[in-house]
Amino acid sequence: MVAVYVDQEVMEQMVTNSGDNLWALSRQQGVMLVFLRHFGCTFCRKGLATIAEKRASIEERGLKIVFVHMTTGEIADAYFERFEIPQPTYISDPECRFYTAFGLTKGTFTQLFGLQTWIRGFQAGIVEGHGIGPRLGDDFQMPGVFVIQNGEIVESFVHKLASDQPDYDALIRNCCALPEALG
Repeated sequence: MVAVYVDQEVMEQMVTNSGDNLWALSRQQGVMLVFLRHFGCTFCRKGLATIAEKRASIEERGLKIVFVHMTTGEIADAYFERFEIPQPTYISDPECRFYTAFGLTKGTFTQLFGLQTWIRGFQAGIVEGHGIGPRLGDDFQMPGVFVIQNGEIVESFVHKLASDQPDYDALIRNCCALPEALG
């Protein structure tokens, strides 16, 4: 699904913790831009654990993972360390301006608290051990993932439910060739 257009000016305003802007990064290499729910959310925690597990295979496809979160860098660093994501690249967006620019909305009651979300929440939080934590950002904000190359969104996954988990392999399969396949 790629129905989102984001202006170059917005991407230039999205400055990472290392001082690079998203527009420039995407022109150097592909970027997987991961908009997180708040760090206390069990689904955000599950997502971070999944990305930590798949990080090497994502980066082998030539993608740089850039997270967008709603807290301070200090809080974010603690969570990235907890989920064993060393030297993360991220953008802090406590006002959710960039979430909005990428078409990510506030969740409805059903998206956030519906039966399917509760069932998946029990599975992720209790059975899988991701737990639940304090509200660290807007707990109504929905997440999403965008693959950006040369300033253009080439693939995207916009969550329909807070509990949705993207298939990261499928998301990058059609757009990001393995480097040896390019030679």
